Amino acid sequence: MASLPIIDLSAPSSPASSSEPLDPRQTKGTYAFVSLGCPKNLVDSEKMLGSLSLDGYALVSEPEGADFVIVNTCGFIESSRAESRSVIQEMLDLKKAGKTKGVIVAGCLPQRLEADGGLLKQMPDIDHVVGVFGRDEITKVADRLVGGAREQRELFRPAPIKAMNDQSRLRITPDHYAYLKISEGCDRTCTFCSIPSMRGKHVTKPIEMILDEARELSDDGVRELILVAQDTTYYGMDLYGKVQLAELLRQLQKVEGIDWIRLMYLYPINFSDELIDVIADSRNILPYLDMPLQHINSNVLKRMQRRVNSEQTRELVQKLRERIPNVVLRTTFIAGFPGETDEQFEELKQFVQETRFERMGVFTYSLEPGTPAVKLEGHLPEEVKEARRDALMELQQEIAFEHADRMIGYELDVIIDEEVGDGVYVGRTFADAPEIDSNVIVTGSELQIGDMVPVEIMERQDYDLVGMVSMIDDEGEEE
Repeated sequence: MASLPIIDLSAPSSPASSSEPLDPRQTKGTYAFVSLGCPKNLVDSEKMLGSLSLDGYALVSEPEGADFVIVNTCGFIESSRAESRSVIQEMLDLKKAGKTKGVIVAGCLPQRLEADGGLLKQMPDIDHVVGVFGRDEITKVADRLVGGAREQRELFRPAPIKAMNDQSRLRITPDHYAYLKISEGCDRTCTFCSIPSMRGKHVTKPIEMILDEARELSDDGVRELILVAQDTTYYGMDLYGKVQLAELLRQLQKVEGIDWIRLMYLYPINFSDELIDVIADSRNILPYLDMPLQHINSNVLKRMQRRVNSEQTRELVQKLRERIPNVVLRTTFIAGFPGETDEQFEELKQFVQETRFERMGVFTYSLEPGTPAVKLEGHLPEEVKEARRDALMELQQEIAFEHADRMIGYELDVIIDEEVGDGVYVGRTFADAPEIDSNVIVTGSELQIGDMVPVEIMERQDYDLVGMVSMIDDEGEEE
């Protein structure tokens, strides 16, 4: 069981936040929770945890002995679906052995499989299924299971026309940072992507609702807000008739207690001059931009239906480099998209070499049933896709190491995420998002999780940096 991402509120790295965990002896029942997938899914998990806690259920750290287990699944690509099925089966095996009374499955996997006869058809020992948009009724499903209802239930709700409220979460991130979902769904028609079929059309969360949530998170100790959505730069179009990410950021940066605002999932379209200026001029919006580009060749981008070409992409990257001081760019690419020729791949390699993204990830193309790319000609063998991915990552390793080496000798602000030994901590600079980017190994004394401290960078260890806290005298001056 140790390999599973079981949520444990007793662990120092995953504290309770918006509401305290309940005493299992004084509750309606106990449950364990497994959260899989992306940060957007994590927000859904935290919302379900909050609802269950407020309704009187107690979260426990191990599924053995719990009244039931909830698995919030990912259904994005085949590897994530396989992981979800594996975790579900492991929980079902516990149920069969009498070590838990029931298994509830939630999230993207059942939502995606609804049209194909449903997850219950494939895994009939599951007790109840809750789709993406049924998350707010998780307590009703739990009541049925604990109450002894034997009839299986599939709870699916239509995609909302108004944004769901994510306040009163029971957070499972450390106290000092939190994901803030600003919209749901996606209106893009990328030919490789199944997200719209699971998450519905783009629905903007109103600015006032986001600000209320940001204040709640700040009051709860959050210093770093990480903005997430399926398409962040499209924020506001459906609700306000125009993109409003720049205005949202103007308001968010006024929330007291928030030191860092990090932007994720920025689509290259709608990246306006106004937005660039707001980021460049802000004291707490980080010059860290996660902007998945997927490819650089115009013909491949057209087959992907990205609605942006090579020239526009290059111009945007150059503009961001020129106008945002110290900007760090993170991107992702797809290797081996159907029809990608050797020449087109070489163009992508050259672009990576020239542009020198500080942070980069590469996925091999995953054939997703129901997506338009399935019908495209020129699907490549897995070994070709994997070789192209590896070639890109080999290039990127050299670039990332060079970037890290340039940091040696500088003093950088580091937020402390974890204590890993006596006087040894793990933290991040502004250039690093949790879980996906590099870390800084910090030596210092009497640091607290969530502290932001000046660190002198001494060396590099692979992708990570190593440094020590700069000495501060009694008058607050560096020695």
